[in-house]
Amino acid sequence: MNQTTTIEMTESNHNLSGAPLSRRQVLKRALAASSAFAIPNIIPAAALGRGGAVAPSERIVMGAIGVGGRGSYDLGCMLGEADVQFVAVCDVRKGNREAAKNAVNGKYGNQDCAAYIDMRQLLAERTDVDAVLIATGDRWHAPASTLAMRAGKDVYCEKPASLTMAQGQLVVETARRYGRVYQTGAQRLSEPNHVFAIEMARTGRLGKIHTAYADIRWRDGMLRNWLPAEPEPPKDELDWDAWLGPCPWRPYNSAYVNSAGWYHYYDLATDVAMWGAHTVAQALAGIDMTDVTHIELEYEGPDVSMITRLSNGVKLVLFRSGGSISDKCDLWHGACGERFDGPDGWVAAADGYSGPDVSSPALLREYKNVLADYTGRTQRPLNHVRDFLDCIRSRRPTVANPDVMLRSMNICLAADICEQLKRSLKFDLHKAEFVGDAEANRLRSRAMRAPWQV
Repeated sequence: MNQTTTIEMTESNHNLSGAPLSRRQVLKRALAASSAFAIPNIIPAAALGRGGAVAPSERIVMGAIGVGGRGSYDLGCMLGEADVQFVAVCDVRKGNREAAKNAVNGKYGNQDCAAYIDMRQLLAERTDVDAVLIATGDRWHAPASTLAMRAGKDVYCEKPASLTMAQGQLVVETARRYGRVYQTGAQRLSEPNHVFAIEMARTGRLGKIHTAYADIRWRDGMLRNWLPAEPEPPKDELDWDAWLGPCPWRPYNSAYVNSAGWYHYYDLATDVAMWGAHTVAQALAGIDMTDVTHIELEYEGPDVSMITRLSNGVKLVLFRSGGSISDKCDLWHGACGERFDGPDGWVAAADGYSGPDVSSPALLREYKNVLADYTGRTQRPLNHVRDFLDCIRSRRPTVANPDVMLRSMNICLAADICEQLKRSLKFDLHKAEFVGDAEANRLRSRAMRAPWQV
């Protein structure tokens, strides 16, 4: 017993009336005091990061913006990561945000998740949020990413990352200026079969690649009409003005909102980039792009695969496969495929494969070694969300970083403009402009509607 404790006990050997305490009372008090020192504070193991749990101080605190459809799926994937803690969700549709809030609270067994209608309020108020998932409609991807990074948040944003080249450039500049980690949701860059195909091409195992293919699926053109006006829902049910965001105003019609009907309309979506945001990035990853300065796009007519030629001699075919996932082509089966052809063989991958397609079974003998070489060299997991979270901690660029995003998106958007103008074009990848075509250059950006400009 230390001196301080002895003095305190001596000075307290009297009751409240000042009368001396009995020996029994003194001993009782001494026992109670010693017991207080002997009983430790009970701290849950999870708070200390034991038993496989992650201590709160080590968790990545996240918010989610746009949590219907794909956003709901992404949220579920991220909730499965032990070092993630979601604290806020945001969606302009009440049903979406309530479902997401319930999912988060159900995961953590509490009622702590906050729900927002306006993403700007979430970004301003939640200074505790480190990173955000953005899975809004396409029209909001780049503006929301820009606002989030300006607010000091790292960003995982679904594809296509932008509606225009100007928006994509703004994302790149904002990430660089604010030192933010950004990952676009081209998740096949982290999936084993696609990584194998990319690495087989990139490492020269097929010889020098002369032709690459990217699946852009079949689209029946972009609509430019307006649907008839319907009464707007209450703002709490759906904030129509915020749903439109920076796009030109049009009257509400439920067909835009339900079943992703919006993605057929030029003002709200892209054409080639809808699928090409995945597959062009996949194709470019297997090609040596270090010396590529420009790309020539050959217009052959509507609904025809587009041949593009890179300045390094590689032919990149933007292949229009069928509109149904069950449709097949000679290059791959399924959706979101890429293929690489070289003098020593070819390799292709797409969704639903048990393994990549190859020109010779002998090429598959290297499957495990190729993936092991990739993960060892890059120190990246074969998990796109995990790569993003790891990069938040390390502060290194993600596999689908802003520069990867911009290069692939610019080629997709250049193809969109080529189809819109119905003529062949030449695009300077370094300057991000068309060569000698003022009309095409004007289409690199679109006006943003007030007050949603960024």
